[in-house]
Formats: sequence, C-alpha cells, structure tokens
Amino acid sequence: MTKPNITGVVLGGLLVTGIAAYAGYQVMNPSITAEVIDAKALTRVVKTPRQECHDQVVTEKKPVKDEHRIVGTVAGAVVGAVIGHQIGGGSGKDIATVAGAAAGGYAGNKVQQKVQDNNTEQKVVQQCETVYDSHTEATGKYLVRYRLKGKEGEVKMDHDPGKSIPVKDGQLVLTSS
Repeated sequence: MTKPNITGVVLGGLLVTGIAAYAGYQVMNPSITAEVIDAKALTRVVKTPRQECHDQVVTEKKPVKDEHRIVGTVAGAVVGAVIGHQIGGGSGKDIATVAGAAAGGYAGNKVQQKVQDNNTEQKVVQQCETVYDSHTEATGKYLVRYRLKGKEGEVKMDHDPGKSIPVKDGQLVLTSS
C-alpha cells in the first residue's frame, strides 16, 4: 500500500470514528435540545355582562271606563230618534224615529270608540338591555413550534421556553420554569 493510500485509510477511519462518536454523544447526552421556531402567548376574550338603561317616552291608551260604549250608543240613539221623529210624517214618523234611533245609536257607538282610541297619555319608562364589555387577557400558556431531528411540531407550555426545549430519551422535557 502506498503512503497516500495509508493516509486516506487512516483519515477515513478517524472520520468514521468521529461521526460515530458524535452520533453516540447525541443519543447519550441529556442536554440535546429541540430548536424553538416560535412561541406565542395564548390569550382569551373575556366578556362581562352589564345592564344599560335609559328613559324612553311611550304613548299609551288611557284605560277605558265604558268598555261597551253604552253612553255613546244611548246618546246617539236619542239624538237619532229626535231627528228621525222630526223628518217623518204620519205613520212614517214612527218608522223614521226607529230608523233614526238605530242609525244614531250606531253612530254614537263609533264616535265614542274613536274618542276612546285617541284618548292617550305619555309616560316615561325605563328600558334596559344587557350589553357586554370585552377585553383580552393572557392565559399564561404558550403555543410553541419547535424542530427536533428535522421534523416540526407544536406543543402548549406554561412558560416561554426561550430558544430551545430540553430533550431526554428522544422526548421533549416540558417542565415549568
């Protein structure tokens, strides 16, 4: 064997021995770490309910005392009978009186209904509704992206790990700081 061949074999052996020793060191060394690519603090939105009230003017119909509108019907019938009695003559006077009373009663009922419907009052009432105030707060947790042995992964942690995460027996060591 020539001197350059011997030198190449010796250097090759040393290189292979060095690589094997380094690989064994990585497997046996507990200080091997996973590279942290990104660590984001996790947050949550907190909504707090509260009542928000304001005064509002509302128009309401006043309570009705004569629900069946008897006063308007009777008053209309009397006025209608009087007018009908004035119009008719002879035996037609009785028919005109009855017809006037019927028409007047109906008209009086409708007039009283319209008066009652338009009899309103205004009141101030308090209107309340539930509204939500919201704010964002930290959860104390972090979403960490890491790279270990050429593969990327994610893990939630209770602290920011910095630039690396310790690895033992090929697994991340996720201890609190």
